[in-house]
Amino acid sequence: MKLNKNKWSTSFLIGLTLTVASCIDPIRFGDSFLEKAPGGDVTEDTVFNSAEYTRQYLVGMYNMQYYGLFTLDVTNSWHTYWKGHLEHITDLYQSTWSNNNFYKQWYTGSLQSSSSGPYCRIDFLHANIWGTIRAGWKLMEKIDNVPGLGADEKKQMIAQAKCLIASVYYELFHTYGGVPLVKQAYKGTEDSYDLPRATVEETVKFIVQLLDEASADLPWAFETSNPSDYDNPENDMGRWTRAGAKALKCKVLLFAASPLLNSAEAYAGGASEAEQQKLVWYGGYRQELWNDCLKACDDFFTELSQKGYYKLETPTTTNPTPGEYRIVYRRAYMLRESKEIIHSVRITSDKGKGNDFYTIGADRMGHPTLEYMEKFAWADGRPFDWSEAESSGKLDEMFVRWTDPTAKYNAGNAILTRDPRLYETMNVNGVPKTCSEAGLLSGDPWEIWHSGNDAKTNQSTNSGSFATGFLNNKFFGNWDTRSSSASHHWPTLRMADLMLVYAEAKLQNGDLTGAIKLVDEVRARVGLKGVVECNPGKNLTTDKQALLSILLNERACELGLEDSRLYDLTRYKLKDEFEKPLHLLMIKRLNADGTEYNQPWYGNDKNANKPFPSHFAYEAQQMRTGARVWWTTGFAPKWYLNHIIQTEVNKGYLIQNPGW
Repeated sequence: MKLNKNKWSTSFLIGLTLTVASCIDPIRFGDSFLEKAPGGDVTEDTVFNSAEYTRQYLVGMYNMQYYGLFTLDVTNSWHTYWKGHLEHITDLYQSTWSNNNFYKQWYTGSLQSSSSGPYCRIDFLHANIWGTIRAGWKLMEKIDNVPGLGADEKKQMIAQAKCLIASVYYELFHTYGGVPLVKQAYKGTEDSYDLPRATVEETVKFIVQLLDEASADLPWAFETSNPSDYDNPENDMGRWTRAGAKALKCKVLLFAASPLLNSAEAYAGGASEAEQQKLVWYGGYRQELWNDCLKACDDFFTELSQKGYYKLETPTTTNPTPGEYRIVYRRAYMLRESKEIIHSVRITSDKGKGNDFYTIGADRMGHPTLEYMEKFAWADGRPFDWSEAESSGKLDEMFVRWTDPTAKYNAGNAILTRDPRLYETMNVNGVPKTCSEAGLLSGDPWEIWHSGNDAKTNQSTNSGSFATGFLNNKFFGNWDTRSSSASHHWPTLRMADLMLVYAEAKLQNGDLTGAIKLVDEVRARVGLKGVVECNPGKNLTTDKQALLSILLNERACELGLEDSRLYDLTRYKLKDEFEKPLHLLMIKRLNADGTEYNQPWYGNDKNANKPFPSHFAYEAQQMRTGARVWWTTGFAPKWYLNHIIQTEVNKGYLIQNPGW
């Protein structure tokens, strides 16, 4: 990468800027280090001549971490509703809002190498990436001379800075492949900065080295149970730990070992310069890459068994209800104090309606697809099969059934029939709108049929909140109240994800039984039976591909809207999944004789104490709004990795990714 020193602050390394508010005067950190503060000119020397200022400088780096939820901050956020979410370009969610940038350029196939910023999965020139990297090296270079910091604190701060640098490099790596490796905080006075892209192998080794070095100087966990050990345990729990560094290493090595980069054949044919120079793959298949991933997972889980603290959220009662299982799952990803959370990014302390994520309209958030709904098993763990349910007359029970369908409506009579994670991921027809933190259902049910009280004509027009027949519920808890006792955060790393990573590493190293055990443990915490028992026709203990398919399906159900699915599809080069047209679910209310009765229940029917409807007609309809070009013209290999903005390539030191 070639950088003009006079354009340092506006090109490659855009400055880290944060307003620090505390008991001392406010300071703004940036590339030129700092605006004028009260009492005189604040310089780099001022910052690193104060223990408190240096601590705040590190806090500023934490504020720049990747945050995967929508925010309304269009200048500093990773995702705004104008851009869209990464899930919108998978099979799990569909955007129907034409001003969404993914809709405008990805769905239409018009994305070009000249497109930058909000049109890219992760913007190559995003200020938070290069600002964090530069700030991290600057901290490491200056910290030895900071007065008032003890040796142990300095080591921990350096280790945290290394984790922060590694984490943004991970975002670059699984978006672009090999990238330029910045290993110092350039001062802006050098004649030039010629930083070409590193190979995939070099990039992976660099990230892993940072994480290994950091692990040695970090505590395994910050525990709120020992508040006397920390100045602010709530904030400390958002800091990088030894467990977090080791977990991220597992994720990096998983992506590195996957077929996109680790294959006998290059994903785009092998003729491009990027492929020839091994910037987007290893140059062949290496089983040792899967061995490395397994070793990293072994290391993490061995230390976990010794030191504890992190664990899956599990029910606290002997015979949990489906509602209780829902809350277990909700806590697992949504409660940032949960011991399932290994690393958490917090940019707000707001709860409920005070959070940006709650205020963005449902049509702009994207809609779960019919394909996603079908991935969730029945409540006992058996795979949901539409044809089987239809032939056995069970479609009316695919979301809920009633203890007495003829009785006056009572939320307590609703029986949830599917994987509890379905209801926490999306709102579906007939299910009571609220699930309390005790797992009790209450409120009126969702009316998501044609002319129902909630959906109205959304499915017919393929627009509005219920454009697909479903409404996203992930990260909401309860959509009807849009409130939760939990402050929002981004669950960067959590135990269920790591267990599924470990399962995949075992599978790819031939230990199918070990992989099954881990998958079953994740499923069991929401009441699902084991995968072998639930799939008797599939030889999961011997058929590696069949087990991999189930594992990827499990990841989709467990990790929806957590940036997992897109990278699962790309790292396994699942071209067919991108090319399959997606569908909405059209639901029509029926009378007892099978004739249509497309009227709401809320209002006259409810007031007359009529039971909630339990008989419907269902039809899968192909999405019309936001139809993707891949469905008709095919999915080109170039889409597996994003392009590097052409203005950077034109400087002469970066090689473009294949196909762009």
